[in-house]
Amino acid sequence: MTSEVVEDEMEFYSKAEKYWKDVPPTVDGMLGGYGHISSIDINSSKKFLLKFLRDGPNRTGTTCALDCGAGIGRITKRLLLPLFKAVDMVDVTEDFLTKARTYLGDEGRRVRNYFCCGLQDFSPEPNSYDVIWIQWVIGHLTDDHLSDFLKRCKVGLRPNGIVVIKDNMAQEGVIMDDVDSSVCRDLDVVRTIVRRAGLNLLAEERQENFPDEIYHVYTFAMR
Repeated sequence: MTSEVVEDEMEFYSKAEKYWKDVPPTVDGMLGGYGHISSIDINSSKKFLLKFLRDGPNRTGTTCALDCGAGIGRITKRLLLPLFKAVDMVDVTEDFLTKARTYLGDEGRRVRNYFCCGLQDFSPEPNSYDVIWIQWVIGHLTDDHLSDFLKRCKVGLRPNGIVVIKDNMAQEGVIMDDVDSSVCRDLDVVRTIVRRAGLNLLAEERQENFPDEIYHVYTFAMR
């Protein structure tokens, strides 16, 4: 549980905000120096997502997606804008969202909203999104805030919509990273939080072809 490793909740959040303020607004900055894995990441995410956009009568729509912890819009640009009519972005760092306006190029005109906000304080508009994509950011939320945020995401989904989490998974328990003020949870902890939020797990997949030295990365779809 994060309550065992996060001693001061306010400091946990303020330290993370300060860390990201000093990160350059580049793809390499967003990926902590691992910019070279971006294409592998995006291609796997696309394959995962298309299963829901293509399959059967209950398929997920393509009207609007929400990119959570969007940074400069790496996922918005490469994954979401090619598949959805419109995208909203939310990130706690104003400089990243400012950079996104140029980084996204002409297609960025289809980004409707740039919300500058921490996810612990953000509420998706009810019944608004076919896909809510949450990548490499859940570690910046305490367990309670993550569970509450996922509950609000559930309300934000359109019919047949899905919430997707893609993130690092610890081997066991919850590990604190003091550098960027985040936690890394194991699979069981994440699944428990998902259930607590009243969401059902639809699919789970381990990312392949990432460098050996980084955490295992898993993608979950739920509604």
